[in-house]
Amino acid sequence: MNSERPDGAAATAAAIAATTAPAATIVIIGAGQAGGWAARTLRSEGFTGRLVLIGDETHPPYERPPLSKAVLAGEVAPASTWLLKPEAFEALRPEWWADMRVVRIDRGAKCLEMSNGERLCYDKLILCTGGRARALAVPGAESTPSYTLRTIGDALSLAPELRPGRSIVVIGGGWIGLEVAATARQNGAEVTVVEAQSRLCERTVPPEISEHLLGLHGAHGTRVVLGARITGIAQGADGLSVVALADGSTLTCHAIVAGVGLVPNDELARDAGLECDGGVIVDRSCRTSDPDIFAAGDVAVAPNPWAGRRLRLESWQNAQDQGVAAARAALGLPVDEESLPWFWSDQYGVNLQIYGFPLRSHRVVARGTPCGDSFVLCYLDGDVVRAAVGANAARDLRFARRLIEQRRQVDPDRLADPNVPMAKQ
Repeated sequence: MNSERPDGAAATAAAIAATTAPAATIVIIGAGQAGGWAARTLRSEGFTGRLVLIGDETHPPYERPPLSKAVLAGEVAPASTWLLKPEAFEALRPEWWADMRVVRIDRGAKCLEMSNGERLCYDKLILCTGGRARALAVPGAESTPSYTLRTIGDALSLAPELRPGRSIVVIGGGWIGLEVAATARQNGAEVTVVEAQSRLCERTVPPEISEHLLGLHGAHGTRVVLGARITGIAQGADGLSVVALADGSTLTCHAIVAGVGLVPNDELARDAGLECDGGVIVDRSCRTSDPDIFAAGDVAVAPNPWAGRRLRLESWQNAQDQGVAAARAALGLPVDEESLPWFWSDQYGVNLQIYGFPLRSHRVVARGTPCGDSFVLCYLDGDVVRAAVGANAARDLRFARRLIEQRRQVDPDRLADPNVPMAKQ
């Protein structure tokens, strides 16, 4: 009986065997979506060595999308967001260092200096440090209370403000701002969204989707102020907050929510001398400029074949896929991460999904209209679908995703015909 394996399989087994030697230690800094998936993948791929997971919160790895929706609305408990059930998390056999921070990476010694003074050495290190909500940079911001939404703690702090009789000003008309606004309105609060740009989500969606979002929020009673520059915020004597705009108008509210973007937590990497540029730069295997250090999720800046450039993606799917890729790469397994970017948002019962990167130069082919209850917009370069955006159209979008990934030519007229199923394009 021939017990020899193909060269590729033998190499893979050898790589895992080398990494899973008893002395091997893999440390993951960051216990969010990317960190949780990295830990899961290490064990599922056969790593039996020491696995240390470090988180600066008390919660085990959890998913963030529900924070601005069901958790903020009070519909589900925070524990429902946990990536793994307690027994499944325990089965990974991690050393779980909760409520702990790493203050320095000593690359020469391959050790970490912890906030409690301890040192922890590693063989491989995976950075899943994510990001933090960007603070308001306007006069009065430091002395006026405001909320952000990034963590379970943030959601629990903000939730009591979202009730009838309360008025909320959301600064920032991006995804987090709009999801918070939708949840606040559905809970009975009065809401005003203030956006500096000329349209909603201007950085991430084309104009027709911005118009759809504007109409959706307007139909549910949210006031949206576009092209508005904030000159300052202050707390009035009556306990209310005042937001001053450049046109001389003011907005008075019970609470201010800042949704003005994310700052990548790349300071550890920078201080350690890793290559960074608006996040930690990695290759398509999630490897940093140090061969023993990897990065994944919101902090990683990676080559993206669908965008044709290097970028940092803030999405649930990207955090999961890169967490898996970083873990496999740390085990010496072949990795070439090139998942088609996918993003979704739920607002007022409307599920909006985006595949790929819609560009102004693309030809738009519509199935349905953006002002309707359900539609898909396909973005074509020539006769090839490069991106798709849709609302309440999950099935059609799955087929649109297939068209994008296959890079197959389509007939634009057939694509626009709702009587021709997406499955037959």
